[in-house]
Amino acid sequence: MARTKRSERLTADEEKDLARAIHKAEATALTTISEVEVASDILDNSPSRVEKTRAGSVDRLEAAIEAVWQASKSIDALRETAKRARQAWAEAEALRWKLAMSGRRIAHGEARKLAGPFMSEEDLVQEGYIGLLRAAKRFDPERDIRFSTYARWWVRAQMTRAIDHTGRPVRLPGCAVEQTRNLRKAMKRFDSDGAAYSMAELADEVGIDARRAELLLSQGQTISLEQPVDEGPRPRSLERFLHDTDAEDPQEEAVMTQELARMKDAFALVLTERQQMVLSRRYGLEDGEYRTLSRVGKEMALSRERVRQIEREALHRLRAYANIREAV
Repeated sequence: MARTKRSERLTADEEKDLARAIHKAEATALTTISEVEVASDILDNSPSRVEKTRAGSVDRLEAAIEAVWQASKSIDALRETAKRARQAWAEAEALRWKLAMSGRRIAHGEARKLAGPFMSEEDLVQEGYIGLLRAAKRFDPERDIRFSTYARWWVRAQMTRAIDHTGRPVRLPGCAVEQTRNLRKAMKRFDSDGAAYSMAELADEVGIDARRAELLLSQGQTISLEQPVDEGPRPRSLERFLHDTDAEDPQEEAVMTQELARMKDAFALVLTERQQMVLSRRYGLEDGEYRTLSRVGKEMALSRERVRQIEREALHRLRAYANIREAV
């Protein structure tokens, strides 16, 4: 799959032409499998909520193509249909990647702004690429908007969501994370001007009430485990009230060991060796250590994007064989 250079930019017309080519390839894949029963069951399945973007229908198309491909392994008559559909889908994926990577400068620019103690600029760039791919999947060339403009929102949303998940033990909504960041910017601006400020003035700067501003700013505060939590001649520290969260429950450990063994046996029945390795490393099935896509890629000498693709393929297969665990 060819990737665009970082300096390559597309004009508005080139962005629209590329998006139309993506839609055409997807339409070809859809037409190819539309008469196949196993595909129709997936494509005709109405979503539980109204689809506000085309991403949901694209995901169902991908699932339908995969289902036809799996069915073709046992039905000779479907092999040519499945092959044509996968070729059309591969073309759409390649074009989608090209459109997404035309906005790489957006990911790098936003990463420089948001990099901090919770996530490095390099990790944020990777999250930005995911945002670009999500934007490419949803972009409508018939709307009067540039892809580069449309994608910036998705890039920033993906980055702030990643920062939220990485930097906080309790997840906050994306809007709360953005408001907290704006509050801290306002504080920094007041401090640089040497001006005194109140919580009400900070809240007014961001457009929220003072009580919410105080709550949001308190989320980032930490306390020492040695800090006294009661008064008296012999005050006790917070540490004395905490149990050892690292100590393992023998009964829970035995159940987990048994379940992991059954899970690995189930994986071996439906997944390739590479897919098993990716899932085991990603979710710490061997050593209990969760790994990022980048780290798994380094361990397996694969790109981050390729690891993501293998993981997605493996999860699709596991969903297709949802009852396989009961067979082992």
